[in-house]
Amino acid sequence: MAGKTKKVPSINGSSTADISFIMLLFFLLTTSMGSDKGIARQLPPAPTEDQQDVMIDVNRRNMLRVLVNSNGQILANGEVMTIDQLKQKVKDFVLNPTNDPTLPELTPEEFPYIGQQMVTKNHVISLTNNVDTKYSDYIAVQNILTKAYNELREEMAQKQWNKSFEDLPKEYQEVLVDRFPQKISEAEPREYGSQKK
Repeated sequence: MAGKTKKVPSINGSSTADISFIMLLFFLLTTSMGSDKGIARQLPPAPTEDQQDVMIDVNRRNMLRVLVNSNGQILANGEVMTIDQLKQKVKDFVLNPTNDPTLPELTPEEFPYIGQQMVTKNHVISLTNNVDTKYSDYIAVQNILTKAYNELREEMAQKQWNKSFEDLPKEYQEVLVDRFPQKISEAEPREYGSQKK
């Protein structure tokens, strides 16, 4: 006697698309998306209506001109250097430890917790790039400028309190940020081959 074949019931798939859509929506709403962060820069306040444009005259010795060209080369005041050399140059520029007359002027300033310090309060780092400079090269220079300031704060935290900057109370951190304020001016990109200084 031949065996009977049992018919398997079919699965109703009409709601599969709805379930897939609901699951997709659930994961989109509950998953946090990673987002790229930009470079932290504090912009000056917007001028009020009664303010006029004022030209700021910066003494040549108080400005470090950094150019990132289209080949990824770094020039600091016309001198070609590596990214590590730039970091040390920025630190020396901001500190002016030997009161070099070619570096920013030192003036005394009083700070809470650390007393009077000789600071280069008028120093400015002017960062410029060519219009065809690679974004990665520009960001690498931005990062090294920020790192130079962070290292100065870290070194002073170790010297004053024998602690890392991150381990200091907030009020001490604020003092060190005031002691070494980031003064980076970002100029408009220069045209390739431009003779403008």
